[in-house]
Amino acid sequence: MPQTGAPGRKALEDLRSQRWFASDDIRGFAHRQRTQQMGMRREEFMGRPVIAILNTWSEISPCHAHLRDRAEAVRRGVWQAGGYPIELPALSVGEVMVKPTTMLYRNFLAMETEELLRSHPVDACVLLGGCDKSTPGLLMGAFSMNLPTIFCPAGPMLNGRWRGQTTGAGTHTKRYWDKLQTGEITSDDWVDLESAMTRSNGTCNTMGTASTMTSIVDAMGLTKTGASSIPAADSGHPRLASWCGARAVEMAWEDLKPSDILDADSLSNGLAVYMALGGSTNAAVHLPAMAGRLGLSITLDDMADRATRIPVLANLFPSGDRLMEDFYFAGGLPALMKKLGDHILPHARTVEGRSIGDAIAGAACYDDDVIRDIDNPVVPLSRGRALIVLRGNLAPDGAVMKTSAANPDKLSHRGPALVFDGPGDMFARINDPDLDVTPDTVLVLRGAGPVGGPGMPEWGNLPIPRKLLKAGVRDMVRICDGRMSGTHYGTCILHVSPEAAVGGPLALLRTGDDVVLDAEAGRIDMDVPEEEIAARRAAWTPAPSPYTRSFTALFQRHVAQAHLGCDFDFLGGTDPVPEPPIY
Repeated sequence: MPQTGAPGRKALEDLRSQRWFASDDIRGFAHRQRTQQMGMRREEFMGRPVIAILNTWSEISPCHAHLRDRAEAVRRGVWQAGGYPIELPALSVGEVMVKPTTMLYRNFLAMETEELLRSHPVDACVLLGGCDKSTPGLLMGAFSMNLPTIFCPAGPMLNGRWRGQTTGAGTHTKRYWDKLQTGEITSDDWVDLESAMTRSNGTCNTMGTASTMTSIVDAMGLTKTGASSIPAADSGHPRLASWCGARAVEMAWEDLKPSDILDADSLSNGLAVYMALGGSTNAAVHLPAMAGRLGLSITLDDMADRATRIPVLANLFPSGDRLMEDFYFAGGLPALMKKLGDHILPHARTVEGRSIGDAIAGAACYDDDVIRDIDNPVVPLSRGRALIVLRGNLAPDGAVMKTSAANPDKLSHRGPALVFDGPGDMFARINDPDLDVTPDTVLVLRGAGPVGGPGMPEWGNLPIPRKLLKAGVRDMVRICDGRMSGTHYGTCILHVSPEAAVGGPLALLRTGDDVVLDAEAGRIDMDVPEEEIAARRAAWTPAPSPYTRSFTALFQRHVAQAHLGCDFDFLGGTDPVPEPPIY
């Protein structure tokens, strides 16, 4: 363990933690005293870099239920490499149980991460997370603090099977729910599915938001290359965690920070992987926010442009028919990146201390059906893309759509709107046998945006009315200013910006108005005369918010709109924040 500076390495006295531990004043005494109060020998923490393990473990988050054990593996690696590990609990933001949505708390986690790192004697950190919002939340905070950082993804759960059929989390929940509505399965089958579909700890085993975001971060160089593909229950996963701990110690000495690793090339590689995976539309919210914390920029148009050049190559639900465990055994993310060829910029740096090109040089694919060649995609570009951007008089600032998981027959469509003001209104009416709805109707749910939700919940995959399900209808054009689970599918137009709650045009749409979708032209419009739209706007008033206090009140006052990434206006950018004074 170095005690003096070597070329390219910090000297002990330059470590940030030494402000707390090295001084001879009363404060330094107190810090050393209280650390020994916790049973630590002086030799166990003095003269060592302090590595924070930010753990989003939670007993009610199945995606993260194993992270208590993984923190121990990280700790083992830190000790082995000569560091001093400290575990700091952080908000779990695990999907399913958190209401109204974990997206409401992504920025909360980002704030907590930044302030945990700033307020404690930390030289480097390992971030333990993976479920949807935990990945961007942890990294947004770490980017802003800009200490040496390595991300340890939670990993996907094992493959699901039910009565001989492959089942993927989220994707098949929705499919079997529709079958239950039509009598194709029984209520006993539905109960049986509860215990059969999700077989282990870990994030969704489909290409949902969790694996989308961890894979993007992997391609950006912020973890051991290929880490995002390792299943949570695989023995390779605790070995990965231990490696992350050991590597974090070296990064502390090297002072290898996110700002030293991440640049436009890193973001470009993340975008390439996003499109090739057929990743979740939720990335279109997280990536602009993450880039903004680095002083970089990713726009909706940047993402849509990349999607025009890279087809879906990963044969994974919901765009394909396989699961993440299959992807791992086929060669995982390194094999996919190798197949992307010139779409990957090889000189981008990684936390491993080598370029991404070097990291994937020896990668091989072991199943060409799971990870396709670029001339044999799962979804050809002529059929659909991982992301398109729509604009028009319904979405002046943009809306997004995943045409690779949509019905191609619906991508050019005109139909009357059926407008629901929030999910309560929708669920009260959607299955009314007398509902005036046809397969050509455009279902619209508004009040689901960042302010309106609040927090932009995943309400955008509106249910098909039961009477149409029974008639064989399985997809309709649906529009929402909220989000959709990355595990879901269908002709869904999402993230409509500006949202209805702040006076976006969606607030002015009325049931019966014709809506025109032209995906190829990138248009979504209501066929209503401009003078009528103006009259409706003049008569519109915002609904009062019931949130006068609480974190939600702060969220509604400071959140940006979806096309900008939904970060808080006081958190973005790279303006320096002073180190905490110690007196």
